[in-house]
Amino acid sequence: MIFPDYRGRRLRQNDNFRALIRETSISPAHLVYPLFVMPGKGVREEIPSMPGVFRVSVDQLAKEAKECMGLGVNSVILFGLPDKKDSKGSGAHAKDGIIQRSIKELKNTAPNLTVCTDVCLCEYTSHGHCGILIGEVVDNDSTLEVLARVALSHAQAGADMVAPSDMMDGRVAEIRGILDENNFPMVPIMSYAVKYASAFYGPFRDAANCAPQHGDRKSYQMDPANVREALREATLDVEEGADILMVKPAMAYLDVISRLRDEFDLPIAAYHVSGEYAMIKAAAAKGWIDETKVMHESLLSIRRAGADIIITYFAKDMARLLNG
Repeated sequence: MIFPDYRGRRLRQNDNFRALIRETSISPAHLVYPLFVMPGKGVREEIPSMPGVFRVSVDQLAKEAKECMGLGVNSVILFGLPDKKDSKGSGAHAKDGIIQRSIKELKNTAPNLTVCTDVCLCEYTSHGHCGILIGEVVDNDSTLEVLARVALSHAQAGADMVAPSDMMDGRVAEIRGILDENNFPMVPIMSYAVKYASAFYGPFRDAANCAPQHGDRKSYQMDPANVREALREATLDVEEGADILMVKPAMAYLDVISRLRDEFDLPIAAYHVSGEYAMIKAAAAKGWIDETKVMHESLLSIRRAGADIIITYFAKDMARLLNG
């Protein structure tokens, strides 16, 4: 290939020269790998709608951590499948809950791994919604105290960062307050600041068994048509003390990632969600696309849009590719 310089001359390219002029780069250090943790021992259960992604038991986490860190993926985010559920999601803040035990296992066996935790109630409530219900409606204010208790329990177990994904108004301030009051001022909050009511979450809901039993989440997640609302939501989270702003999903919302990058100087995260992952896997299985190339191009586009951090089920595969 040849490359036209700014004076009209054309310079012959090789791979080294192409790397020198490349505008966007991606490395394993930019990636966060999601882990689904379930009860039992010796469990490694593939998720049918997410080929290559597994539910694992707590005793398998050390192996996962070793593999991730060996590839240079030094951060994970945890999602728990509890033994029992109830209407208030009380298992989410249990001292010996699935995530609390997972954090301790990872910090004991891989102390240098950055352990982030999802803070939400949907995996723990019998009705599958992200907050406390009054009748069939999620009550924002009564949910805040519970979410704060969840975040505090994660910090007490040793989490390096908490990530509230519920989309309740005011939850960042509530969490920041309880963490500071209990001597955890250094635990950052990666807020799901811009989380759309998306159709791309289906495989995740299968994986975490957290689909709503009635209704939907449109009353507290965002309308996919709105971008100015995204800026308002992110601004509120910044004012409440968020340290990192996340956009979810990623590929269908690259314009939103770009807008946040332009408007805010905080780190921007993007969640390359289960449906985005599953579509690539399904098309590749049919032989319609090259999985490796499409994976790389997809994640690179998220970085190009402005994301500093990418949460992706492709984290290990992408790291293998980058490591050669």
